[in-house]
Amino acid sequence: MIVLALSGNYCTDKKPAAINWIEGRGKSIVAEAVVPGKVVETVLKTTVDALCNLNTKKNLIGSAMAGSVGGFNAHAANILTAVFLATGQDPAQNVESSNCMTLMEPVNNGKDLLMTVSMPCIEVGTVGGGTVLAPQGAVLEMLGFKGAHPTHPGQNAQSLARLVASACMAGELSLMSALAAGHLVRAHLVHNRSQASTPADTPGPVPSMTGAELVPNKGAKTLPSLTPSSSTASLPPYSAKP
Repeated sequence: MIVLALSGNYCTDKKPAAINWIEGRGKSIVAEAVVPGKVVETVLKTTVDALCNLNTKKNLIGSAMAGSVGGFNAHAANILTAVFLATGQDPAQNVESSNCMTLMEPVNNGKDLLMTVSMPCIEVGTVGGGTVLAPQGAVLEMLGFKGAHPTHPGQNAQSLARLVASACMAGELSLMSALAAGHLVRAHLVHNRSQASTPADTPGPVPSMTGAELVPNKGAKTLPSLTPSSSTASLPPYSAKP
């Protein structure tokens, strides 16, 4: 036997791979919650049936049609990567760590929502690497996960993985609710794109005849503020105020 390298890529680290999705790598976590139907309607502004239907059509069918491996979720990578950066993890390992399947189904005679996220390969640690940096170490200290557990080796890393999965589940519920209620588009229109990016009296620069420099265009007209298009007319009303 000749050793060519320490890794033969069968691991597989920092690359999409079905073997990680099937067999797991690092910590394998399943997070579960029952959300009362009243909370779904009053806080999330949608319904249990609408959430379950959207989750099936988007996260399951849509992802399957795309040939996704471990991507049966709305945006687990967003939440996981934020926690990774804050706690000194390797951000490149979000490729496999954010593998996640989000499931939703009605329970208690359809009144409440049962939600789960299955994340079979969360790769986290609480010793060494970026965890020794002061800001990241402070976050782990605040969470109670810094360093090795004094009596149960690996328990701090396991707890951090559970926190990651729980945060991803909360993020999934939030985004899916916004999509189901039609609030995502309206929120962007209200908070992100409704105002002009520059003052109305600021002339826009245009290329000069020589192209060597930019000169103001004195005859430029100010574009009107963006308003919701007709494609959003059928969406439920959105209010910027809680």
